[in-house]
This record gives sequence, C-alpha cells and structure tokens, in this order.
Amino acid sequence: MRAHQIMTKHVIGVTPHTTVQDAANIMLRCHVSGLPVLDENGVLRGMVSEGDLLRRVEIGTGRKRSAWLELLTGIGRAADDFVHERGRKVEDVMATNPITVDEQAPLDEVVHLMEVHAVKRLPVMSGRAMVGIVSRADILRAVASMAREIPDPTADDNHIRERIKRQINMTAWRPAGFQVWVRNGIVHLHGLIFDDRTRQATIVLVENVPGVKEVHDHLCFVDGYSGYYVESPEDVQAVS
Repeated sequence: MRAHQIMTKHVIGVTPHTTVQDAANIMLRCHVSGLPVLDENGVLRGMVSEGDLLRRVEIGTGRKRSAWLELLTGIGRAADDFVHERGRKVEDVMATNPITVDEQAPLDEVVHLMEVHAVKRLPVMSGRAMVGIVSRADILRAVASMAREIPDPTADDNHIRERIKRQINMTAWRPAGFQVWVRNGIVHLHGLIFDDRTRQATIVLVENVPGVKEVHDHLCFVDGYSGYYVESPEDVQAVS
C-alpha cells in the first residue's frame, strides 16, 4: 500500500494569517490534532498542531526561565519562545519546513518518517502540490480494514508445512528440534525454546503463513541453567 491509497484527501487547512484562536477552534470542531498551513496560492508553508498551542501565556502555561538560563540558551531562543507563546497568528506558532511524503511512498516509509521525526501526520505531495494528509489514524484504519489474502490454491497441508519450516529456519530464534504437523490447515508446533518470548514469535510467524487456519502450541520451555522443563501453556491447561 502507498500513501495516496490511505490518505485523507479532503483536508481542512488554515493560512499563516489565521488567528491562533481560530486554529484551535477548527481543530476542536473537526476533531483533528493538526492542520496544514497554506498560503494564498495553496502552497504548503507549515503545520500547526496541538503541541504548538500548549505553551501559551493566556492560560498560564508559558515557559518560566531564570535570567541566567536565558543567557545560557541565548537571546535568540528566548525571543523565539516569546513569539511562540504570545503570537496571535498561526505563522507565529507553526512548524515551518514540515516533513512531507510523496504520494507514491510505501507505508513503511510513511511509518519510518513518523517514528524518526516524532510526528503524527504527514502532508502528502504530488510534486509541489499537497494532495492530502496521512495520519496515524489513517494507518490504523488500514490495519482495521485488512482483509485476509486471496486463498492460495497451493496452500495445501504439505505446502503449509514446508513454508513454515523454511521461514522458521531463516530466523535466529528458531526452536530447537522444531517439528510442525499440519492437517486441514490446523497447525501443531513442537520443539524446545530457551526464551519464552520466542513462543509468541513462532506463533505469529505461523499465523502469517497463507492457508493456516489455527495454531496449536506444544513448544516446551527449557531453562538453560537448571534444565527445568515446562510444557506449553496450552498443554498444561489441557491436562488441568
């Protein structure tokens, strides 16, 4: 999937000259946490978000700094903070040079940019024109709407078993003595694990193999120091 496939196309924006109060009201009314800032020609100039409006003198949340700290950080920084906390227009508080993404960008690139730059939304660009916004909520909607893959005609029990074994063998955490049994798409896993976190990793790997309908965990945990042996939670529950 690519950015243009999940982005919000009809985006509400503001101008650099929109008042801070109006921008806050728009966010509340439209249930969004950030807005693109566009000039009179529709060119993206910045982004304004909830975070940009947290430090405001009107509500008593302006930063309080001692004189020596202002000297340490520099008068330029102090001047910037003054404008940000008291500015009346969006251009005073917005983030300039926002991080953007091309409309053809794959979702892994979108998520990577969000993580690296700690942002919740990215303007989506086609050349120099903004064509939408992709947000964390858009990605969550994509996850929620995921359909199961089209059934694979080769996903019979033998193919499923071989795919599981091949993928497991590519991991560094594969269970020792791993064996897998498959019947009618129902998978049973056997082997020894030495870190219980690998149990869930193995199950998740198998669940993602096409054709798998159900997974039964018979992996046994062995403590590497004491040799203490524990059957899988599923097997323990079965005999209790």
